[in-house]
Parts: sequence; C-alpha cells; structure tokens
Amino acid sequence: MGAVVSTYYKNSFGEIYGKDCLETDLIRFCLAIEPSKRTALVISMQWILASASPRRKELFAELVKDFEIIPAKGEETLDPTLSYTPAQLVSALAAQKAEEVALLPCAKGKAVLGADTVVAFEGEVLGKPKDEADARRMLTLLSGRRHEVYTGVCVLYPNKDGYDKTCEVVCTKVYFNPLTSQQITAYILSGSPMDKAGAYGIQDGGLVERIEGSFSNVVGLPIEACKEIIDAYMYPMKEKKHD
Repeated sequence: MGAVVSTYYKNSFGEIYGKDCLETDLIRFCLAIEPSKRTALVISMQWILASASPRRKELFAELVKDFEIIPAKGEETLDPTLSYTPAQLVSALAAQKAEEVALLPCAKGKAVLGADTVVAFEGEVLGKPKDEADARRMLTLLSGRRHEVYTGVCVLYPNKDGYDKTCEVVCTKVYFNPLTSQQITAYILSGSPMDKAGAYGIQDGGLVERIEGSFSNVVGLPIEACKEIIDAYMYPMKEKKHD
C-alpha cells in the first residue's frame, strides 16, 4: 500500500480531491490537471535507477534531481529458442532489469528506470569484453568502420494496480577512427574498455570520428528519449492537445 497523504487539492474543473488518500492515487489525479494550472501543485515522484553504471547515473541526474540507485542483480536470461535483433535484445534486457528491481519491497510506489546497451557490428552483438583479448578483438573489428549502438530504456510507473510500462530503443550510428595496434594496446592497458559494451567509451576521446544520432545514447542512456517518456507520463493532457 502506498503512502497516505492528508491534503486537499482542486483540479481545473473546480472539483475537490479528497483527504487521506493514497499517494499513488493523488499522483494520478494531479496528472489530469492542465499543466498551466499546476502552479500551486508540486508532485515529487520517487525514482529508482536500476543500474550501477556511473555514466548512467550522471546522465539520469540531468533529468531527475533525486533518485536511488538499486542495480538489478539477477542473471540476464532470455528465451534461448528465440533469435533477437539488437533492438529486441536491449529492449528485453532493459525491461528485465526494471521489473526485477520493481518487485523489491523497497521499490513499491516508486518509478523505476532500467537500461541496457549493446554495440552491433555487421550483425554481431558486442557486449562487455570477457578479457583483454576479447577487448582487442572488438576494437580491431571497429577500427576505421561504422557500427551501431543500441540502448533500450524501460520505465515502470506506479499505479494502483502495479505499474505502467513504457519501453523505447534508440540507435546511434558511430564511425570509428582507424586505430593502430599500439593505440589499441595503450587503450586496453588503461582499463577503460573492460566495463563497456563494444570495449570502448565514446567519452574517452580519440576513438570516434563522428556519430549520427544521440551522443548520450552511446554513453549508455539516451536522455532525449528518457525525457520524452517522462514528459508523456507527467503531462498527458499536454500531449493529447497535439493529436
């Protein structure tokens, strides 16, 4: 059961919304109020980021001021009988992470965001390297060529029955600079590739010639798409006016 609040609010139709109501119900009511008439009404949604990534933490902080970090710890499991495209893969894994954290008792009544990122090169999905040899293999593949970075984002919003679920996938085309063997070795020895999909971080510099699409998506969280998801939930009346 969500937290109970003891407050009166008036919506844009002059109707009084009652006292001692569930906080989740109050949030739903507030979302029905036109944005232009919310000056005296501030609702603070509690958020959880289901990721331990310091890069996602920094990016998410640009959208949400206060949030908890509760990484998904379960093993990533997908149906072995199915063949996944990169987009389907990241969408499924992002949802899996968000749903795992949302089931925790401490997550009740809070919004949860999960994300997953992969690099795809000529049909091969490149996750985090297993070791330095795998990192070298990936960087050699990407050197001087174009690849795609896919990030799946899944947001779960609390409601009286559980959660509303929204998932999005963003793809960015990335063009790598040609890398010498010595450059690859030096980069691997820095340790930076070992916790990143595709064995590189665009923020490290010197690796990427140019990109087509979202920069933050390549870092690990497409903040433009995340903002659209959050805005669509928080301002549904505003969205409908553009239909």
